Amino acid sequence: MTITPGPPDTTSVASEHTDPRRPDRARTREELTRGTFDLLVIGGGILGTSVAWTATQAGLRVAMVDAGDFAGATSSASSKLVHGGLRYLQTGNLKLVAENHRERRSLATTVAPHLVNPLPFLVPVYEGGPHGAAKMGAGVFLYSALSAFGDGMGRLLSPVQAARLAPGLRTEGLKSVAAYGDHQMNDSRMAIMTVRAAVDAGTVVLNHAEVVGLRSVRGRVTGAELRDRADGTEFGVDARLVLNATGPWVDRLRAMEDPDAAPSVRLSKGAHLVLRTPEPWRAALTIPVDRHRVSFAIPWEGRLLLGTTDEEYTGDPAEVSVLPSDVEQILGEAELGIDAPYLDAAHIDYSFAGLRVLPGGPGDTSSAKRETVVTQGRGGMLSVAGGKWTTYRHIGRTVLAELRKVRSVPLAEEMADPLRTVPLPGLASPDAVAQRIIIDREPGARLDPRVARHLASHYGSLAMDIAAMIREDPALGERIHPDGPDVWAQVVFARDREWAVTVDDVLRRRTTVTVRGLETPEVRARTQRLLAD
Repeated sequence: MTITPGPPDTTSVASEHTDPRRPDRARTREELTRGTFDLLVIGGGILGTSVAWTATQAGLRVAMVDAGDFAGATSSASSKLVHGGLRYLQTGNLKLVAENHRERRSLATTVAPHLVNPLPFLVPVYEGGPHGAAKMGAGVFLYSALSAFGDGMGRLLSPVQAARLAPGLRTEGLKSVAAYGDHQMNDSRMAIMTVRAAVDAGTVVLNHAEVVGLRSVRGRVTGAELRDRADGTEFGVDARLVLNATGPWVDRLRAMEDPDAAPSVRLSKGAHLVLRTPEPWRAALTIPVDRHRVSFAIPWEGRLLLGTTDEEYTGDPAEVSVLPSDVEQILGEAELGIDAPYLDAAHIDYSFAGLRVLPGGPGDTSSAKRETVVTQGRGGMLSVAGGKWTTYRHIGRTVLAELRKVRSVPLAEEMADPLRTVPLPGLASPDAVAQRIIIDREPGARLDPRVARHLASHYGSLAMDIAAMIREDPALGERIHPDGPDVWAQVVFARDREWAVTVDDVLRRRTTVTVRGLETPEVRARTQRLLAD
C-alpha cells in the first residue's frame, strides 16, 4: 500500500456537530475572517505548526491553514527519528551534533517524553565494508559523549549480542557491531499534538483550506483568499504578515506573490517500506551503504521500517509515490545488513514517500545541507523551508528572529523564550496511564492491556478521555481491525477533538491502521459512517 502526500483525499466529509468540544469549521472560518491577524501561517506541517505555536507563545494573534491535513505530506513521511545525526560526524560538524542532541534530550525528557521513545541503534561492521570496527567504535563513543552520555556509552558488541536485539541481522562476514542510543516517534501523532499545543496557546487553525489567491494592498501581501475543501465555502483572512510554510509547494506560493520569483529550493524524495517480521526487534540497524550513506531498519509500530532513498525529485509534489525501483533499492540496501529471507516483498504491509525540502544549488541532494531557508518576497511575504524534525522548535525561534525585523508585526522587545520548557499536551508516564485505564474499567469490562498501552503511548494522559468514551459506549472499545491495537473510540476522538475531516485523516495520521496494512474496505466504510455521525 502506498501513500502519496499531497492534496487531501476526496472522501465526503461529516456534517457538523453541536458538541462544543468538536472543531466547528463554520465557526472557525468566521473567526478567521474577523479582524486582522498578526501572522497568517500557510502550511500546517511541523514547520508551520512550530512557528504558529512559537509566535502565539510570544503574544501574537496567529492563524494557520493548510490545503490538506495537518502533517499530511512531508511531516508524516519521515524516518520517524528524533536523533543527533550520527552521519554528521563524518563531516566533522560536532557543533551540529551536540545541538541536535540537546534538543533531542529536551524532547525526550521534558517536552514529549510520552511520545518520544529511546531506542538502541546498531551499526554492523562487515569484512570489506566501508568502515572499520575501530573507527565505528570511536565514532559511537564520540556521539555518546556529545550527548553527555545521556543514553549510555557508545560501545562495540559481539555479533551474538547484537543478533539478540535484531533477530534478522546478517551475521555472515560480521566482524563487530557498534551500538549507540537515539530516539524515535510516531511523526503524525507528534505533529497533531503540536497542533493541539498551538491551539491551546491561542492559534486559530483550519485544515483542508486551500489558498486560491493572496490579498495585497499597494503591492504588499496582506492576507489570503481561501476555499474550504470540505464544502466549497470561500473566505478570506487578513494579516499583518503572511508566512509561506508549504514545504514542497513553497515556490508555488512564492510565484503567486511574484510570478518572476526564482526557485529557492530543490526536492529530494525519501521512500520507506513497512515490513512484517516473524519476531519483534528490540534495536534498530544503521546500515552503511557506502562511506557517506546509510540505510535504516527500525522497529516501529510492531513492524520494521526500512529506508530511505535520497534522490532529486522534479515532478509535481502531489504525485510523489513509491516506485518499483524504490522498493528494489530499499530491499537491496537492507540486504547489506539483514538476512535475505527477512526481506520478502510479500511481507510489505505499507509504503510511503515524502519530499525533503533542500536549499537550492549544485551537487547531489544526499550531500546537501538539511538547513532552514528563510526568504522574503517582493510583496513582503516570508517563506520558510527545510530543517529537521528533531530541531523543529529551533525553526520557530529562527522565524521569530526574522519577525523581529518586520515592523508591521507588534512584537514586544521582551518576548517569551520559544525554547522554554513547554510540554506537549498529554504529558504523563505512558505506563502509569495504561495502568490507570485498566484499573478504572468496570468489572467484567477490562480493556485489553495491549490496547491500553497503545492508547497511553500515543495520547499520553489524553488517553483517559478515550477510555471515558469507551465506558460510556463499550462498542467504541472494539478494535478497528482484530490484528491491530487501534479502537473505534479513536475515530470519534479524531473527529471531535483532532480536526479529522476525511477517512485518510483518521486511518493514516490519527491512528496506525494504515501503516500496519489493516485498512480494508469495511474499515474505511465504517470510519466514514462515524465521521458522518
